Amino acid sequence: MAEYTITICYRKIINAASAGAWDKLVFEDTYAEFRLQAQNFNPERKYRSFGELLHHAPGAEQLHFLVSAAVRGYLQQLNGLVPEVLNNLGRHFLKFSKFQFEILNSDLLDKAKHQVAINFYSEPLVWHETVGTYLLVSEKQAGGEVLTNMLQLQPYVTIHSLHTTA
Repeated sequence: MAEYTITICYRKIINAASAGAWDKLVFEDTYAEFRLQAQNFNPERKYRSFGELLHHAPGAEQLHFLVSAAVRGYLQQLNGLVPEVLNNLGRHFLKFSKFQFEILNSDLLDKAKHQVAINFYSEPLVWHETVGTYLLVSEKQAGGEVLTNMLQLQPYVTIHSLHTTA
């Protein structure tokens, strides 16, 4: 019988309308860092938006990486658990092993246009089966009783990768 190992990706989008305290802190700090780092690619202040910087300023694609430094401390606060993704008992269970930060939009003069995304990639999970809209998953364990979680597929949650072993 084949065993499927999957990696889940959750894409969290943060913008001016984000209501959570953690989200607001990430929003404020990434906007401040964007404004600071953008000066390196826009010393004459010709460009206003992130899109203009990408189009006209050589090397501006580095802003994703440079601004991500403002997020790293906040990610530690999550204690390795993907935010907002709960099992069917309402508990956080999905551990992430890596993340990718992305600036979606921003404007040096209009904070309301700032929008970022953080993609959280889970540690590998064994996918046992699908029950309705839920995936029955577990962490890889050697023999004995296997503790499972039911993960509902929802917007911004996807199976990022799949590995099959015979």
